[in-house]
Amino acid sequence: MVAQGMARLLCISDLHVASPRNRAFVEQIQPRPDDWLVVAGDVGETVAQLEWTLGLLSRRFRQVVWVPGNHELWTLPDDPAPLRGEHRYLHMVEVCRRLGVLTPEDPYPVLELEGGAEVVVAPLFVLYDYSFRPDGIGPEEALARAWRANIVCTDEFLLHPDPYPSRAAWCRRRVELTAARLAAVPARYRTVLVSHFPLHRDVVHLPAMPEFALWCGTRLTEDWHCRFRAEAVVMGHLHTPGVRWLDGVPFEEVSLGYPQQWVHRGRPGVPREVPSGSRRS
Repeated sequence: MVAQGMARLLCISDLHVASPRNRAFVEQIQPRPDDWLVVAGDVGETVAQLEWTLGLLSRRFRQVVWVPGNHELWTLPDDPAPLRGEHRYLHMVEVCRRLGVLTPEDPYPVLELEGGAEVVVAPLFVLYDYSFRPDGIGPEEALARAWRANIVCTDEFLLHPDPYPSRAAWCRRRVELTAARLAAVPARYRTVLVSHFPLHRDVVHLPAMPEFALWCGTRLTEDWHCRFRAEAVVMGHLHTPGVRWLDGVPFEEVSLGYPQQWVHRGRPGVPREVPSGSRRS
């Protein structure tokens, strides 16, 4: 871990810069050279989109931190960089390092927030394993119900788990590696956990398409906000920005989303400073 000076921690996710309107939004984000910016996944679908976005933001903020979403991991049929699975992810990590952007593969930094509190900022990549499903049914039946409801994530066609046999297997490996790193954080530090995918099933509220929760996370992380002393948990993926509380910890959903989801709000409300409120007991 590397100690850093005082800064505000600002967070955003789901920029989806393939949309011209979202790209214009990113271009209008104001420079804040004293602040850190967390980008919690789904920047775009190509390496070029990732490099353009993080390159721009890294020139406007003191430090940018990135975690992958599912869209970055897609391999599109016409992708000029047709890498798959873990190879694709590690290639994007190298792109980030050239830009000076921190990733889940780098040492966790210790950041002093305004007010003097020190936190470990922990970017995570843990994926999902279809365990965010109703109690009493297995993954095969849950997936079958989703297909019957015509609620199927595009990951099933474009997110390849190579060299792992399945996305669930890749998820289990990422959880194992990440939990070991978090357990090594000295007990004197609280953490800000950053994951594109929600770390707890109870913060996933998708009443219009509950079946989509299958592609939202893993129950293997559901105690992490307590186990690893989270001051806050940052997430995206749901396109439902706001704060949910569990066990006195704010789960901050910081997504921009697609234009049809955010334009009607006027000011999108992101990037948002995290933690955005006091911890609850």
